[in-house]
Amino acid sequence: MNATMDDLDRLRGELLASVDQADSPDALEQVRVTALGKKGRITALMKTLGGLDPDARRDMGQRMNAVKDEIAAALTARKSVLDDAALTARLAAERVDVTLPVRPEKPGRIHPTSQTMDEMIAIFAEMGFEVAEGPDIEDDWHNFTALNIPPEHPARQMHDTFYLPDHDGAPMVLRTHTSPVQVRTMVQQKLPIRIVAPGRTYRSDYDMTHTPMFHQIEGLVIDESTHMGHLKGCLVEFCRAYFDIDDLPLRFRPSFFPFTEPSAEVDIGCSRKGGELKLGNYGDWLEILGCGMVHPRVLEMCGIDSSRYQGFAFGMGIERPAMLKYGIPDLRTFFEADLRWLKHYGFVPLAVPSPAFGLNG
Repeated sequence: MNATMDDLDRLRGELLASVDQADSPDALEQVRVTALGKKGRITALMKTLGGLDPDARRDMGQRMNAVKDEIAAALTARKSVLDDAALTARLAAERVDVTLPVRPEKPGRIHPTSQTMDEMIAIFAEMGFEVAEGPDIEDDWHNFTALNIPPEHPARQMHDTFYLPDHDGAPMVLRTHTSPVQVRTMVQQKLPIRIVAPGRTYRSDYDMTHTPMFHQIEGLVIDESTHMGHLKGCLVEFCRAYFDIDDLPLRFRPSFFPFTEPSAEVDIGCSRKGGELKLGNYGDWLEILGCGMVHPRVLEMCGIDSSRYQGFAFGMGIERPAMLKYGIPDLRTFFEADLRWLKHYGFVPLAVPSPAFGLNG
């Protein structure tokens, strides 16, 4: 019996020493397997208890369990020490001097779409608009029905819209405009409302001026006194600020949209002489966006009393104004991930658009 106790004490000392000497997680794991694994030394020693008389087996079993717990605790403590040392070494090796200047040899670039979106948001923010967002996957009610779009409207056809499998019996689509964000805002937010809704939209089309995925920004104002004059003033100020042309002429042409009444297309002045497009007061016109007063049916479907409240809405693409402003000839190049194109048309990362300090940084 004494020899067995001596063997256990000797084994305890050897294993604790091995734990202390382990200098890596792998080495420590090897010690654990040697000590406590299925074929480990303590496990093998515990198998000899069956040959002892009951009193000796009880005493030796208690002692073995104590040694086993002591070794397990030592392994845990040593693992914590090794993990802390590894983290300290990693932090020292990966340290970054944040005082260093940006390396000029590989500067990043902000995509023109992101830059243009920020520019537009900055202008509308100066007018008191807040940014609202919504999901890219929409149900039929938010994308069409609540916007007074009838079942036979071309926008609902398969050749124009990306349809997805039904969800809980409701048709689902990739949103064809960011107008569903307006619907969600009218349903969920208290009046008055003054928001812009930028984001991705999806339509089944592809050529020099159309892509299956593109970006839009739409605006919505709902209160008790807003009228068409406010809409015109808002868009005149926006277009002149965005294109940086103080006397840029705008023309509002009567049009039709299911969700606004009256509705208008907005044109900006331009020249096409010599095949070159130039913005300004040159006698020609270019369509830029659509707008109108929110249709009373849309208000009512969103739970708003149309006899008390009214407002306006507008919407435009983001890539097309960017093409006009920055001379980009083909819409498809916005989505081709060509680093040469981005290096040419991209923007310096810290050039944050601001009406006070310049939209272009």
